[in-house]
Amino acid sequence: QVQLVESGGGLVQAGGSLRLSCVASGRTFSNYAMGWFRQAPGKEREFVAAISWSGGRTGYADSVKGRFTISRDNAKNTVYLQMNSLKPEDTAIYYCAADQFGTISTTKGVYEYWGQGTQVTVST
Repeated sequence: QVQLVESGGGLVQAGGSLRLSCVASGRTFSNYAMGWFRQAPGKEREFVAAISWSGGRTGYADSVKGRFTISRDNAKNTVYLQMNSLKPEDTAIYYCAADQFGTISTTKGVYEYWGQGTQVTVST
């Protein structure tokens, strides 16, 4: 089992920045690929970014490419999502997820473990 706890969400004005963190506990964090997803009210949960077990590969949704950066610190069992140039359409609950196969995926069904989510609200 892997337990994931997100933090760092909040209210920010458009154009601002936030950094989300996700701390993992349980099994060996460094074996897992990690992903960030988000879900806005009335919408499906969608892929945002992912990072391989080593951090050597990353992937992003087109909507966040160039604005968001995913990274990880395996010594701290933590994955981060740096979000810059935030837009109102980025408003959502953000979830981190872990995939035991270690390679990045945009498909939410691939991820075995999920955090409880952290709310990000971007005002105009």
